[in-house]
Amino acid sequence: MYSVKEIFYTLQGEGKQSGRPSVFLRFSGCNLWNGKESDRLKAICNFCDTDFIGTDGILGGKYPTAEELASTVKKLWHSDSKDAIPYVVCTGGEPLLQLDKPLIDALHEQGFEIAIETNGTLPAPSGIDWICMSPKPNTNYVITQGHELKFIFPQSDLNPADFEHFEFRHFYLQPMDGPELNKNTLKAIEYCLLHPKWSLSIQMHKIIGIP
Repeated sequence: MYSVKEIFYTLQGEGKQSGRPSVFLRFSGCNLWNGKESDRLKAICNFCDTDFIGTDGILGGKYPTAEELASTVKKLWHSDSKDAIPYVVCTGGEPLLQLDKPLIDALHEQGFEIAIETNGTLPAPSGIDWICMSPKPNTNYVITQGHELKFIFPQSDLNPADFEHFEFRHFYLQPMDGPELNKNTLKAIEYCLLHPKWSLSIQMHKIIGIP
């Protein structure tokens, strides 16, 4: 049984795959915050900007089998081009609380390239095609290699330099959203210019007004 907050078709708005047509499969639940505003200040990830509670979003619900969930995801892929590889982004909350080998296999059967956006604290099943890890403070990381490391910047208890030895192909700084977004963006730009291992990632979807 898979608990899903929402499933929707849009453009990836962040990181290396920014601008790519994608089906977003958002799972319910997270291991670093319960999603309740009353508990935000004491959560590990207290700057999260996503609603992942419950199953009340578009196409949200309880999916009893991997095949049923993968079929629902496939119905949202709009392209009939043979050159366009279907792309699904498994996110949350924390997708690795639920994403398992049967669902990975079912999504591959539907022709999808599979990406995840994870906090890196849980092991990833084999078969995931694109791993984006976003570190959070005071956690133990079991995912230390992949395709993309996305650091939300700045974090008072976490330094980007602490992750430069991780084995990722791409390293991104993403300005922390909120009332100080403009200031955080300038700080991120300055850091990238001084430390060119890092590139700037902005949340394009928020700028152009898409989900």
